Amino acid sequence: MSDDNPKPEQAPGALAPAAAAPDGAEQRAPERVAVPEGIESVLPEDAPRISLPLFEGPLDLLLYLIKRDKIDIHDIPIAPITRQYMEYLELMQALNLDVAGEFMVMAATLIHIKSKMLVPIEPTEVEGEQEYVDPREELVQRLLEFQRYKEAAGVLHQQAQIRAAQWTRPDAVLPRFDDVGEEMLEAGLYDLIAAFKELLDRRKALLAHEVEAEGPPVEQRMDELVAMIREGESLEFLDLFASLATKAEMIVTFLALLELVRLKRVRVYQRGMFAPIRVFRPVGPPGEGAPAPAA
Repeated sequence: MSDDNPKPEQAPGALAPAAAAPDGAEQRAPERVAVPEGIESVLPEDAPRISLPLFEGPLDLLLYLIKRDKIDIHDIPIAPITRQYMEYLELMQALNLDVAGEFMVMAATLIHIKSKMLVPIEPTEVEGEQEYVDPREELVQRLLEFQRYKEAAGVLHQQAQIRAAQWTRPDAVLPRFDDVGEEMLEAGLYDLIAAFKELLDRRKALLAHEVEAEGPPVEQRMDELVAMIREGESLEFLDLFASLATKAEMIVTFLALLELVRLKRVRVYQRGMFAPIRVFRPVGPPGEGAPAPAA
């Protein structure tokens, strides 16, 4: 995976399965998830290792944080962005997401930029004898270039959806939402992680201490989630966690949802960027469900 040379034809927002081993290669048993130091794992042994697709890399995470907080991309406040980035990175590792080396490199880059910005400006730069170079400039240019690729990919993906909608399968139905006529956007991985992080933050504020046990099997929770949502209908993201008693159950439920999204057994939408998320269960066999809801 590389953020510097993404392919525009890759559709953003989809989750990817782990890469298959070559023919003849020895199949190794999945390793137990490695979580950051100081965090106790509550994942079951069958927790899936979810690989992040091309457009879910560190630059995409930074763009998500910048857009969510309405930050000027040309004047990024490095200290708060670095803190938020590290919080998301820690949560992604705890959730058994396949965080590649690029995320660690970006973390080191942000910390390096932060340290350079703390260094006093040389007197020669103040007097204009030497041109001052903003330590953030290179990162800003990478973000702008990556943003252009994402926008191009989004246009191609939208055109593909329009073409697919012209040949609708007979058994396909549109999701049922309360407010008719609002624009519906397919939620991405970081939208889901942000919603789940908010849930965990609320729980942390309510519970000072909680003894955690390992969560239930992921496959069992996947079946339970599918049973909660009728075919052709949707459910609020928060409703999936309303009856859960422990953090372990919440984490396993979130992993089960990610796996269902990857398998196209459910789809996730929101009414505009950063809006509340709804989980929709298409009609028909997995992967052959309804198209995205019309505006």
